Formats: sequence, C-alpha cells, structure tokens
Amino acid sequence: MGGRPKVKLDLTNTDKVIEFTGLTLLIGIWILAILSFSDLPESIPTHFNGAGEADGFGERTNIFVLPIIGTILFIGLTLLNKNPHIFNYPKTITNENALHQYSNATRMIRVLKLIIIFVFGLILVRTLQNTNGNADGIGTWFLPLTIGLFIIPTLYFLIKSMKINSNR
Repeated sequence: MGGRPKVKLDLTNTDKVIEFTGLTLLIGIWILAILSFSDLPESIPTHFNGAGEADGFGERTNIFVLPIIGTILFIGLTLLNKNPHIFNYPKTITNENALHQYSNATRMIRVLKLIIIFVFGLILVRTLQNTNGNADGIGTWFLPLTIGLFIIPTLYFLIKSMKINSNR
C-alpha cells in the first residue's frame, strides 16, 4: 500500500451531482428533524425490528440521532475519499491502472454515502409518520430495500474494479 501512486482526481459532473444530492438530502434531514421537533410527543420510536415494527422507544430528542450520525458519516466518508490510495482493492494498483481504480472506488464511496443519507432520511420520515399515527412501523419492505440498496451498487463497483485492465 505504501508504494501505491497518489493521483489527483478531478470530480466529474456525475460525481458533483452525487455529492450535491447527498448534501441536499442531509440538509433536508436536518431541516425536517428541526421543524418537526416541537410537535413530537415525549416518546418516539427509536428502533424497528426486522418485521418493520417499532420495538424501541425513547425521548423526542432522539429525533436528532440520525441527522447527527448522518453528518458524521458524510464528513468522514468525504475525507476518506480524498485518499483512495489507502483503500483495499481486488487487484494490484499500478501507475497504469491507478486513475481508473481510484475513480471507480471513490465513485462507489460517493454512491454509498448517498444511499446512507437516503436510508437515514427514509427512517426519519417513517419515524415521524409513526409518531403522527400515519404509519404502523417502518414497513416489511424496508429491510429488503435497504439490503438491496447497499449490495447492488457494491457488487456493481466491485465487478467493475475487477474488469479494469491492469495495463491501463
């Protein structure tokens, strides 16, 4: 890993759209949590089981847990993405393939970061719907959807990384 080339990556338009969308969603989550806080009951759902039923409850201040964790993850993954030479790769990184491997890996992190924020936003919306009596649980569809949202892009980028020719 110490011998891997360090390459300056410029953001493509797609990368900029992904980053902007993720940041916009994160800001939206904060706004939603702040605006809904005063209308929340003293106890809100804080955990949902695999069947999508609320099985944990806590104080209404817990509505800020997801925006806080989301912000920490967003910042952390953004900083991590500045150093793709430290990532793990399925192929040996060479001077010839570094740009393509790093671009693919940083795009994967951006997409996963967007998915994390989207899922956190979805949990927040469903939590608020539960507290307002407009929903019963998070839904049985939530767990399979979330698993798919993380596995499918990860597999796509992993397969793409394996196909990147080491002669590039």
